[in-house]
Amino acid sequence: GLVLGVYSSEKDDGAAQFTCAGDAFDRLVSGKLRALLSLCGPPLKKGKTRIFHGLHQDFPSVVVVGLGKKNAGINEQENWNEGKENIRTAVAVGCRQIQDLEIPCVEVDPCGDAQAAAEGAVLGLHEYNELKQKKKPVVTPQLHGSTGSEAWQKGVIYAEGQNLARYLMEAPANYITPIKFAEHIEQKLRSFSNVKVHIRPESWITTQEMGAFLSVAKGSAEPPIFLEIHYSGGPDTNDSPLVFVGKGVTFDSGGISLKPSSGMDAMRADMGGAATVCSAIVTAAALNLPLNIIGLAPLCENMPSGKANKPGDVVRAKNGKTIQVDNTDAEGRLLLADALCYAHNFNARAIVNAATLTGAMDVALGSAATGVFTNSSWLWSHLYEASILTGDRVWRMPLFEHYTKQVTDCPLADVSNIGKYSRAGGACTAAAFLKEFVTASHWAHLDIAGVMSNKDEVPYLRKGMAGRPTRTLVEFAARLSQDSHN
Repeated sequence: GLVLGVYSSEKDDGAAQFTCAGDAFDRLVSGKLRALLSLCGPPLKKGKTRIFHGLHQDFPSVVVVGLGKKNAGINEQENWNEGKENIRTAVAVGCRQIQDLEIPCVEVDPCGDAQAAAEGAVLGLHEYNELKQKKKPVVTPQLHGSTGSEAWQKGVIYAEGQNLARYLMEAPANYITPIKFAEHIEQKLRSFSNVKVHIRPESWITTQEMGAFLSVAKGSAEPPIFLEIHYSGGPDTNDSPLVFVGKGVTFDSGGISLKPSSGMDAMRADMGGAATVCSAIVTAAALNLPLNIIGLAPLCENMPSGKANKPGDVVRAKNGKTIQVDNTDAEGRLLLADALCYAHNFNARAIVNAATLTGAMDVALGSAATGVFTNSSWLWSHLYEASILTGDRVWRMPLFEHYTKQVTDCPLADVSNIGKYSRAGGACTAAAFLKEFVTASHWAHLDIAGVMSNKDEVPYLRKGMAGRPTRTLVEFAARLSQDSHN
């Protein structure tokens, strides 16, 4: 199969405006493609397709897909590069049509941006069907033509990174337990000589005095794991690393503050923070990015049992602060509190944590963007610029003292794990809680609860767990590595 792009016409005459690859193919078939397109009715709108059979012996099926305006660039209102997003969407739609025809291989028009085209193809075809007997046919996308092969390969690596996060998040919680999560990431990193993976057991967590993390883990029969990854890609292994921290609750029942049963199955993806940061490191290693990255993922389940945290219990975090657990379903911040304390051991250039932390984040922004709370404008600008390129957007949220008071005004302990006005500003009080465990001057907390899954909002992702914002984290790390070179 072959996927070709066509731009929407600037003029009313509706003549198709092909990409370079489209033009070349049309010449190859003596203008038949253009002629057929004009016979098929109105010009192709963005993301819409026409399919033609029998035009050329090498490509029995050709899908032509609308790319929208030719020179669409950065859209200030939308905070993304519209041209790149149009290509990702168009290519994904085209590749899925080829898959529906059960054609095993598809060549893809680079559409002027081979990286975006590769991302669209690889992200658009991904589906979790490991456990089904009947599977969709596997389609291998490859670049059509010889220009842009390096950019194409980069796009494939970016997309495969996000697909790894999607795989981990989508898999059932009995398949991705804390230890299986850690082993899966270790296996992905095995071939890289500049990566060390430490799978820390419960005994190590205890010696680190991570009382907040352990208090969540003790409710489950599954033992907790602290996953620590060291990627030494920098020119000097002693250079200050970027530290990624990810919430790794492989199943979240809510604990004693039990969640409603409807939709609880989606809480297999409550380790989305760990999945995205670990996948970002796997991708950074595959790209051989010239910087040092450390990944930290506290992994456990949050279950109700006779040993589980009870509302009102007080636990002690690694930095000595006491925490009143007023709601056992606000457990992610307990894991992160200890992991963030530990992250300060590494003289980090920046600490970035990601977590499916609060339903309040989903209420605030929905699935449009990841909420970012940060104490550093430098860090924010890098994350924001990265997200414009990837189309996986971020939006800055407030870290006001106003919210800090709501978690530190606590009857029994130094801090409470929920704000005293309950639901009001829940994403902001959660961020304020985390800030109590951070002394680094460049720290960002990414609340990814709203972008955890995809219904139909991102057209180049199928329905299911989204693996967002893995590509933005990778792009951010890439920009940081350029920063250190300049």
